[in-house]
Amino acid sequence: QVQLVESGGGLVQAGGSLRLSCAASALTDSRYAMGWFRQAPGKERRFVGTIASSSDTTVYADSVKGRFTISRDNAKNTMYLQMNSLTPEDTAVYYCATRSPYSTYWEEGSYDYWGQGTRVTVSS
Repeated sequence: QVQLVESGGGLVQAGGSLRLSCAASALTDSRYAMGWFRQAPGKERRFVGTIASSSDTTVYADSVKGRFTISRDNAKNTMYLQMNSLTPEDTAVYYCATRSPYSTYWEEGSYDYWGQGTRVTVSS
């Protein structure tokens, strides 16, 4: 069974950086895309960004564009989220997920497997 495990969350001051990791196991389809979502306290889970299987295509939500960077190491079955210039509005639980390559990247329903989430707290 596919398992995704996020790590790297924590407490950081505004303006700081964090790098999240998402390690995937038991994935047999090399074509899968991956994505990051986040859920702030009291709010719905929202799309953050996605990366194609070959790492040649990334898409980001407007709220993180220019500050966050998604990358992946297919040899390690690991995806990363580099977060810079963090603000308190970035405080959330961050989830990674996988989807088939031709699905709608911004919709939660397109994603098949999810991690348990890692909490990021940005203090002002």
